[in-house]
Amino acid sequence: MPEVTIYNLHSKTIHCKSKTEKLLDILLSETDWMHACGMKGRCTTCTAVILEGHDNLSELSEAELRFIKLGRLGENQRLSCQCKVSGDVVIKTPELYKLPHLEYSE
Repeated sequence: MPEVTIYNLHSKTIHCKSKTEKLLDILLSETDWMHACGMKGRCTTCTAVILEGHDNLSELSEAELRFIKLGRLGENQRLSCQCKVSGDVVIKTPELYKLPHLEYSE
């Protein structure tokens, strides 16, 4: 099964349960991850910076394309509530969405 590694959380690795899980579901199974709109793609608080494994994520959703056009989602960034994981990926938490109670390694 695929693995998701969170680079700036001391390279924490989470083993996926299936090949079609949403990234946010995977992250929330073993850590806290910022999210505010209930997985509806209406905000950008669940943004993940993709360091490796771009090809192992589903196509950009309509919500992600909209935020890219608005300049609210940058290059190598995905909404974790919108993309599904099909293989190994390495991500990091953007500075803007780091949670104060977690200890980040970067």
